[in-house]
Amino acid sequence: MSAATQSTLSHTPVMLDEVVHALAVQPGGRYVDCTVGGGGHAEAILEAASPGGLLLGIDADPRALQAARSRLAPFADAVLLVEGNFRDVEAICRSHGFAPVHGILFDLGLSSLQLLDEARGFSFQLEAPLDMRFSPHQTLTAADIVNTYDEQALANLLWRYGQEPLSRRIARRIVQERPFHTTTQLAKTVEKAAGRRHHRLHPATRTFQSLRIAVNQELENLAAALEQSRDLLGYGGRLTVISFHSLEDSIVKNFLRQESRHCICPPDVPVCVCGHKPTLRLITRGAVKPSPAEVAANPRCRSARLRAAERL
Repeated sequence: MSAATQSTLSHTPVMLDEVVHALAVQPGGRYVDCTVGGGGHAEAILEAASPGGLLLGIDADPRALQAARSRLAPFADAVLLVEGNFRDVEAICRSHGFAPVHGILFDLGLSSLQLLDEARGFSFQLEAPLDMRFSPHQTLTAADIVNTYDEQALANLLWRYGQEPLSRRIARRIVQERPFHTTTQLAKTVEKAAGRRHHRLHPATRTFQSLRIAVNQELENLAAALEQSRDLLGYGGRLTVISFHSLEDSIVKNFLRQESRHCICPPDVPVCVCGHKPTLRLITRGAVKPSPAEVAANPRCRSARLRAAERL
């Protein structure tokens, strides 16, 4: 990203008031922001947790950590920022003596800093290398996938992670026209394969989502991190998650529902044999959505869904 872009771009945290409320932030509390990004949510949490509050922020993206470090400079003594993937949240917290905690936040959306970085390849609207890695330490890139996966594997990926109804047609066209090196190159091929459908989504939206999820193993990492987060919370601690598409939201919803039930036996079992005990109490009934005013001010947040639960 150019210096001019960095200086003019600001990251707007989604549902800021709702997050602070869902976490029930209290002075002196200890909180973990598993996707600290530009530090917007972390800043609000620290303000509400003062005096005496502490926050551990995690992000796989070193550039995001740099932005967060600058924004959170006034809270320097109360913040610990760690470069890492939230799939390792328990190990990270315990290695820094940061457990149990009063609240844990996941904001699963891409930040403006990532979307508008010409070097990262997250957006099909910018000419960029087909990268899409959250961390430079990862090896697999989007270019590796589109240029080496066979047609069937590509179609399966587009269907599984993007719910793309034209996955086979797009995969066939990708294989015919590869190799690909840039985002716009791929986007044009997808558009030719899919055609301009009468829909607010660009034809390449689902393809780019699929590749990003696969490159970063987002769904697998989320499932692992939710399990660990439950065990890091002290009694009464809050887990809050903001998701941006149905695949993420389904994982979060199913996890919270399961952990809030007394029985998780299959429906056809007449008598409970699982011995499961609830570990969480649902705070949100259904998903909390951004207000119309917030959507008007920040259209990118329109698909956000917030869910929260409390440790029993």
